[in-house]
Amino acid sequence: MIIFDLKCENGHKFDGWFKDRQAFIDQNSQKLVACPICNTCSVNIVPSSVTIAGKDFRSAGKLEEKENFPLKALQALRQYIDKNFEDVGNQFAEVALKIHFGEEEKRNIKGTTTPQEDENLREEGVQFVKIPVPKMDS
Repeated sequence: MIIFDLKCENGHKFDGWFKDRQAFIDQNSQKLVACPICNTCSVNIVPSSVTIAGKDFRSAGKLEEKENFPLKALQALRQYIDKNFEDVGNQFAEVALKIHFGEEEKRNIKGTTTPQEDENLREEGVQFVKIPVPKMDS
């Protein structure tokens, strides 16, 4: 499922959920995509981005910062996780289950799991997110 930022001919912005880009193209060409505000079927995909930090790169002289943004964003994510999550290592699944069942205090944890442990956690209804965090040199 892909979420596209859409905009109608009247300037209204909204989200559209599609299987893939081709599904949007097919539905849009058949006038099946309509603005929820004004109901026009003249709709286009608009560029979107995920904002992790609030810097404005539209200003002149920000080209170097813009080129380094992905690296800085990854570094900021890593620092946040290191500062705000307890590292339980390969005991993640065990600790997550204890927290889930109220046997341990609720807190942010990080660690590693096997694919089988991932499946067991999902079956038990434990909510977690796997975030690959690359090693940084400094």
